[in-house]
Amino acid sequence: MAFTLGPRAISAGYRLAAFDHIGSTNAEALSRARDGERGPMWFVTSEQTAGRGRRHRPWIAPRGNLASSILETIDASPAVAATLGFAAGLALEAALKKISIDASPGSAGSDDMKFSLKWPNDVLAGQQKLAGILLEAEAVAGEGLAVVVGIGTNVVAAPEGTPTPATSLAALGVDIGAEELFTTLSDSWTEFRAIWDHGRGFGEIRRLWLERAAGLGQPVAVHTGGSTVAGTFDTIDDTGCMMVRTSSGDRVPISAGDVYFGSTASVGAA
Repeated sequence: MAFTLGPRAISAGYRLAAFDHIGSTNAEALSRARDGERGPMWFVTSEQTAGRGRRHRPWIAPRGNLASSILETIDASPAVAATLGFAAGLALEAALKKISIDASPGSAGSDDMKFSLKWPNDVLAGQQKLAGILLEAEAVAGEGLAVVVGIGTNVVAAPEGTPTPATSLAALGVDIGAEELFTTLSDSWTEFRAIWDHGRGFGEIRRLWLERAAGLGQPVAVHTGGSTVAGTFDTIDDTGCMMVRTSSGDRVPISAGDVYFGSTASVGAA
């Protein structure tokens, strides 16, 4: 089965570059942007050999998993462009929900099949990481920002020994291919990208994201460089920062960090 765009994505003018295997879909998208490509364009493969996640951690997609990146040119500041990651999380969560119900209707509603969004950029199935999102951006002379949103999903296999235990759709009993998931994702992205609307619709994106947020109202510890902020996950603000309410009652904004929830928060704070 070949990678194909969904009908909504096609109607919205998206294009597709599909690869049998590639080092990194994000790197390819950024390279094309430097050569003049402005998108909107998807770059996708089911075998990625040199991908990376946040903080330059490796993100390898063995054959059968989905590595995808979308290139958009956006007239917005870097801070506003960064909030596009929340729209990406919503798009992936919606796509996963749809294909999982279609492929395995009997498991819908089970704890393992409850998808949630972990700040800042993960999608969880139950308490396990199923997917990750990475945004990268570069200025384009006179045209704003070339923004690449990388979305990696464990379809057939999940890495071991990760800080957050990982799972795959196959392990959850969802028998679908990377190609099928991508088609659904491309349409779902089109919907949430339109709601986001160059950042003007982030208020609605924020509302929808909080409805699906993992750990909201729970104990949290966030590693930020050499320090740790511990407290309760209160909300995200209108810039996408996590707001942590500490034991003293202060609300501390967090722009980046490694997040530990619930029973693991005490470990993360140690």
